[in-house]
Amino acid sequence: MIHDYLPVCREDMDRRGWDACDFVYVSGDAYVDHPSFGPAIISRLLEARGYKVGIIAQPDWKNPESIQILGKPRLGFLVSAGNMDSMVNHYSVSKKRRQQDSYTPGGVMGKRPDYATVVYCNLIRSVYKDAAIIIGGIEASLRRLAHYDYWSNKLKRSILLDSQADLISYGMGEHSIVEIADALNSGIDIKDITFIDGTVFKTRNLDIVYDYKMLPDYQELKDDKKVYAQSFFVQYSNTDPVLGKRLVEPYYGKEFVVQNPPAKPLTQEEMDEVYALPYMRNYHPCYEAEGGIPAIREIKFSLISNRGCFGACSFCALTFHQGRIIQARSHESLVEEAKLLTEEPDFKGYIHDVGGPTANFRFPACEKQLTKGACPNRQCLFPEPCKNIRADHSDYISLLRKLRAIPKVKKVFIRSGIRFDYVLADKNRAFLRELCEYHVSGQLKVAPEHVADAVLKRMGKPKNSVYMQFVKEYKDMNKKIGKEQYLVPYLMSSHPGSTLKEAVELAEYLRDLGYMPEQVQDFYPTPSTLSTCMYYTGLDPRTMEEVYTPHNPHEKAMQRALIQYRNPKNYDLVKEALIKAGRTDLIGFDKKCLIRPREMHWGGAGAYEGNASRREGRPSGGNGFGGGQKRAAGHMAGKAAGNGSSKSAGASTAAFRNAGKPAGAGRTEAPKPAKKKTIRNVHKKK
Repeated sequence: MIHDYLPVCREDMDRRGWDACDFVYVSGDAYVDHPSFGPAIISRLLEARGYKVGIIAQPDWKNPESIQILGKPRLGFLVSAGNMDSMVNHYSVSKKRRQQDSYTPGGVMGKRPDYATVVYCNLIRSVYKDAAIIIGGIEASLRRLAHYDYWSNKLKRSILLDSQADLISYGMGEHSIVEIADALNSGIDIKDITFIDGTVFKTRNLDIVYDYKMLPDYQELKDDKKVYAQSFFVQYSNTDPVLGKRLVEPYYGKEFVVQNPPAKPLTQEEMDEVYALPYMRNYHPCYEAEGGIPAIREIKFSLISNRGCFGACSFCALTFHQGRIIQARSHESLVEEAKLLTEEPDFKGYIHDVGGPTANFRFPACEKQLTKGACPNRQCLFPEPCKNIRADHSDYISLLRKLRAIPKVKKVFIRSGIRFDYVLADKNRAFLRELCEYHVSGQLKVAPEHVADAVLKRMGKPKNSVYMQFVKEYKDMNKKIGKEQYLVPYLMSSHPGSTLKEAVELAEYLRDLGYMPEQVQDFYPTPSTLSTCMYYTGLDPRTMEEVYTPHNPHEKAMQRALIQYRNPKNYDLVKEALIKAGRTDLIGFDKKCLIRPREMHWGGAGAYEGNASRREGRPSGGNGFGGGQKRAAGHMAGKAAGNGSSKSAGASTAAFRNAGKPAGAGRTEAPKPAKKKTIRNVHKKK
């Protein structure tokens, strides 16, 4: 076997002595041969099974010749939009075009189409009428049945129909893609491959389908949002590889999309095999002149230790894609890969991450899951940890110690999400100590997402009191080991269940914390999440309760502005939000106020709100009038993710005094620029 990148042109095929490929993989991402990229895993796995795989990365979808550069494959085309849904890749939550595509050479936008999977498949079908087409990846996986599409604001039918593909390999795909390849290689027609777990097929004959659960017809789903919410919850409840049933979704009573049960999770030996395949661990050298692929910088020196997540947050699609059962690699596999990292010429001694969807999950939530599946109507951690949960970090601690002991490794970071409620569920605090002592560098990112319990309930997150307990224990642990380290909370605005009342509650929390995040995530309704179903239907599909959801862009802007109320640009939005929420008590000069009134001019017997000056409308800040800097226990009061220091929005006391004088009453000095609040100086203020 040649240890090189897989063929991307005819010359590469000739060097290998190939007349044709068995499979041609068409991807919306540039070609990166690294196990953090799905196309690399699938193509290398097929290669290891003896199949010849070529890569067409980011073809010109306006030119049919771009799909013919490797010729027609013997068995079929594999098509993926890439590591992200192409619409999430292209647009922000406000539906504005993004400026950079990290999966494209030089970060250039525009190298893939919107709805890339559909476009690529129709391009292939226009050239090769009878070719087998199998689609996969996150875009196809999460759109496998009828789904709400935020960007068109429509309920779309299964991507299998719009793309004209033959099969969907959903989920992570290793088991199903090998079974599909072997079936095709044995001579079975693609239209007869209806029996493989982890796949979706279409048929006009239900006689070939057995032991299934019938979903409502697509027309019913379009006509009645309540029916869609009920149908979605049936899908959500059948994502388990042990308990999941076969689902049939009719289309006008004439055609049926059939989702087979999910594929079985990989064993540890299979996981080790997947990550030991002969990856080149970098982007194809043809991209070097264009600046390389930006995405590689985030993962080049990171280790993926697990898959799946039993946290099951409502806004996350992992349940639909990777499932709730944890699959983990062995220590030996991870140590071996870490040693490979140390041999890279640009390795500086730092392993950037050891984790996965959730870093501190290393085995299934309980013993029952592997034989009886994950409970369909209960979550493992929400609203509180299940009594059967196995909360134990000893295996993860042992792994981290082995990685720290590798020569040339200076430090091992943990940058994947840490489930703080799972840390607290472990009665032994050894992991918290090791985390603070060895794996944090000044700040730890965690995701409470909100502070209002009404919103957290819809998010599937623990109550705020649980997070505050973690804050206290994190602070106490750092004090015990003699370190000054902080927490960076990730927060989300406009999630279903969040009214202006809850948004103000979050703003008050941040005021008391002395923290203005410069990165705030508005809720993004991506396909096939519980939260997206709530957004579209106004119903919680788990309970069928009505849920208030912000849809109006102006209200969403107000909720976001409240989180960043110290930013002068947000003054008008914050004031409007406070008035609408009936919280004008937070406009004033008291330390509990969020913003000051407009600049006051004195005349006669009282004050009135006059014309604005350049200083008008500054939000409260500092420790002067209108909101002091109260230090929260152990919390970070800077900005998240290393984007610099947030600016203090408060005017100095001297500037405030001058602001109250009538025009011409003596000489007024311009206010000095407010001192930037870094992580350190905010926390040292009392």
